[in-house]
Amino acid sequence: MPLLMKRDGPIAILMLSRPEGRNAWDEDYNEGLAARLTELEVDESVRCVILTGDPAGKAFSAGANLKDETTHRNASPKAFIEGIPKWRKFVTHLLNEFPKPIIAAVNGYAIGIGCIATYSCDLIVASEEAEWRAPQVKLGILPAYGGSVRLARWVGQGHAMKMSMGFPLSAQEAYLIGLAQWLVPPDQLMSKAMQVAQEIAALPPLAARLVKESVLRGQDIPNIADAALADVYRFMALELTEDSREAHTAWRERRPPKVRGR
Repeated sequence: MPLLMKRDGPIAILMLSRPEGRNAWDEDYNEGLAARLTELEVDESVRCVILTGDPAGKAFSAGANLKDETTHRNASPKAFIEGIPKWRKFVTHLLNEFPKPIIAAVNGYAIGIGCIATYSCDLIVASEEAEWRAPQVKLGILPAYGGSVRLARWVGQGHAMKMSMGFPLSAQEAYLIGLAQWLVPPDQLMSKAMQVAQEIAALPPLAARLVKESVLRGQDIPNIADAALADVYRFMALELTEDSREAHTAWRERRPPKVRGR
């Protein structure tokens, strides 16, 4: 499978690896990510995930394989309708709905679906050589799977419109507009991604999980008062955890907390 995984303590690293095609996207990535994320979700020892591209491919992902004449084509209306349940579980949804924090470590070109996948994660660490492109409109289609809307949530309507119309985005621009939260030289990308992941992995995992839920779900609630009320219930649930008591005690005793996800 061209999706590689390795573990480093509480951190899982998933790598898109089709270097001969610049880690071009195919159905096997969707299937592989679905399987791996399902596995990592129930593994309590995993507290953070990094998604990146094989550096041998000199890209995060070059997007869909346009050499395949069936790409972006449906065989029939029947095939499209029958495939709708599959698209509801597409990788963008899987990454967004995964309960634990996911960091995209973007090491080069992130094109098409490879572009959308980066901001379906929760945080982005970018190499100075990274570049985002959404060229779908030039192919007579559009950034599907909520691609333009997801981007607008990150960087606002204007930047999302510009990029969705096919204008590329450099790593420096991505950092300036808030798409990337960290920008580092290429040789420091994975060390920085690991540093961020380790800091997240050291947090009380239930709290990190509900922070992600609060940010993502809260954007779907039009009334800020209702969004705030939903957080009251999350707050109360976290107050009852062992980790919350331990973290408060550790703060008073001036020592690192020993959190266990309980």
